[in-house]
Amino acid sequence: MKKILKYMSFHAAKKNNIISNTCFSQEELNNAQNIILELQRKTALQIENGYGPFLAAIYDDKNNLIASMPNTVVNDCNCLHHAEINTINAAQKELNSYDLSKFNLSIYITAEPCIMCAGAIMWSGIKKVFYGVSSKDVEEITGFDEGYKPEWMQQFKKRNILVCGNIEEEIGKNVLRNYVKSGKTIYKPERLA
Repeated sequence: MKKILKYMSFHAAKKNNIISNTCFSQEELNNAQNIILELQRKTALQIENGYGPFLAAIYDDKNNLIASMPNTVVNDCNCLHHAEINTINAAQKELNSYDLSKFNLSIYITAEPCIMCAGAIMWSGIKKVFYGVSSKDVEEITGFDEGYKPEWMQQFKKRNILVCGNIEEEIGKNVLRNYVKSGKTIYKPERLA
């Protein structure tokens, strides 16, 4: 019998700080952990090649990789080129459709989506979101501005988009710390005080 992990909606599970807006099977969580770990490993390599410290991948319900792209904001001189946006664009091109809902896809991200990427995920038709580091930790470690997303997980659930986060977050935090230590660009607009 499959063990179903039941998390109280929108609250951290005490064992490993994973949060979600639904219940996921242990098998699905194990798969997400493996994918997130691999994405974090690849992100560290991408950083060495000049990319930003985020990576995303989209898989179908048979665990086939559809698309995976890094953050290319600095490389492309384009503030819209976050990993999630790049990956969604690649998946839409690969599947020849702006509406990904008919493909039953999941997106795996090294960090919680920012406000822009959350909107893109919602409008893309992706069904499930799995992420590593929380926006709060991304902001504390790097200084990036992740934007204001009140009750975003609840809003996703209303739209039948399932979310699970803080997966392998310590490894992701270390990737972000190394990005900052290496002196790479913290890209964000300057704000007047």
